[in-house]
Amino acid sequence: MFLTISTTGTTERPATDLGFLLHKHPGKAQSFTTSHGRAHVLYPEATDQRCTAALLLEVDPVALVRRGKGKGRGGAPDAALAQYVNDRPYAASSLLAVALSTVFRTALKGQCAARPELPERPLPLRVEIPALPARGGADLVHRLFGPLGWTSVEVTPVPLDEHFPEWGDSRYVRLVLAGELKLAEVLRQLYVLLPVLDDAKHYWVAPDEVDKLLRAGDGWLAGHPEHRLITDRYLARRRILTQDAMERLELARLAEADGSEAEELDNAVDETHDTEERPVPLAVRRREAILAALRTAGAQRVLDLGCGQGQLVQALLKDVTFTEVVGVDVSMRALAVASRRLRLDRMGERQSGRVRLLQGSLAYTDKRLAGYDAAVLSEVVEHLDLPRLPALEYAVFGAARPRTVLVTTPNVEYNVRWESLPAGHVRHSDHRFEWTRAQFRTWADTVAGRYGYAVDFVAVGDDDPEVGPPTQMAVFHRSTGDTDTTDTTTHTAETPKEGRAA
Repeated sequence: MFLTISTTGTTERPATDLGFLLHKHPGKAQSFTTSHGRAHVLYPEATDQRCTAALLLEVDPVALVRRGKGKGRGGAPDAALAQYVNDRPYAASSLLAVALSTVFRTALKGQCAARPELPERPLPLRVEIPALPARGGADLVHRLFGPLGWTSVEVTPVPLDEHFPEWGDSRYVRLVLAGELKLAEVLRQLYVLLPVLDDAKHYWVAPDEVDKLLRAGDGWLAGHPEHRLITDRYLARRRILTQDAMERLELARLAEADGSEAEELDNAVDETHDTEERPVPLAVRRREAILAALRTAGAQRVLDLGCGQGQLVQALLKDVTFTEVVGVDVSMRALAVASRRLRLDRMGERQSGRVRLLQGSLAYTDKRLAGYDAAVLSEVVEHLDLPRLPALEYAVFGAARPRTVLVTTPNVEYNVRWESLPAGHVRHSDHRFEWTRAQFRTWADTVAGRYGYAVDFVAVGDDDPEVGPPTQMAVFHRSTGDTDTTDTTTHTAETPKEGRAA
């Protein structure tokens, strides 16, 4: 089995950077033992202008037979003759996919210790596989690779016998891919799609194959038009595993769809400024501002109220300052996505002891939320209907009463800075309102006075001199010696009337 990966470069960005990405020196020919033979990595050419890395897999037919898997679909052995006559030493398949993950393990993860910036850089790449089994023909190859960002997908059927063209084509093709992509993305695509096109695996497909598929398919599989076919074939048509994978892909797709509109705007905020370096997305700057405010407040036990898909919970867990982090959301679907994002099922005992995910509505008091140092309502209040906002205020400020409360919400005045946002529209389809800076201050001052807090205001993102920052944050705080003197009989806040953007 054989494939090549080529790239071009210049004196400033030599093509031999490919060696750093693959963690294989262009000046050496290296060999590695795999479970079914020997894998060799060599460079037929290696100059600043052009570099090609080749992976050659020599299959040991005796080892293949001794492992008892033959060539059957899903690991089931074929007839006895298949032990002696098969395409395994010649055609790219799951054997080559496993060799890719073994030999280029670090590159597949997108890591490069020597040159950390390289994995994030798209390269002009050319991948060639001389013999690729394709059950479904050239059309299926185009359907699988076409949506993945390649500028060229060249598929040439291999005839059964070049001396007898009337016999027609075999099920094998020669594949050449060309485009500008990140190397790790390319390796993950090949790892999944080689066995999918072969429609067979040389080993038993166990439940952990679902995790392997989702890791390699992260970022592209959920949105692929053929994701069901890919999942079904990769998992050797094992119905239970396929169903599990499809459910998890659907969760990922829905979560991405829920946040895509707001995330696109967040990322677009700073793109209006001409800078040479890639701007930091607003979502990241917002999390950084929240973490800084929590550290300043000395908080250790933190509630993330309306935690959604767990991005902030994940950021909090990376800082050992926060000894306990609790994410709360009304959506079980969002909590399921957060659980997978945090990998709670594989988290170590010490780390798992720091985090909990709870299902609950912020419109009701909840004894589980009392006694914490701080609570965060990040981009939450604007998702509530205005008549229900006083119930949230009482549940958080009146009942839970953390020492510090952080509230972030969009500044509607900044919306005019987005060319992609039509006039009269809020930033996300689920936003019930968006406040001006004056409206937000009025609401925050009223809540602070009613429940015994003081409040400060922080601009998040670039503070435009005319329309203010894209995100506004209120930091509520009370002294540890304060007693509960709040009015528990009246729960109607003087909420600003103007809700939607003009």
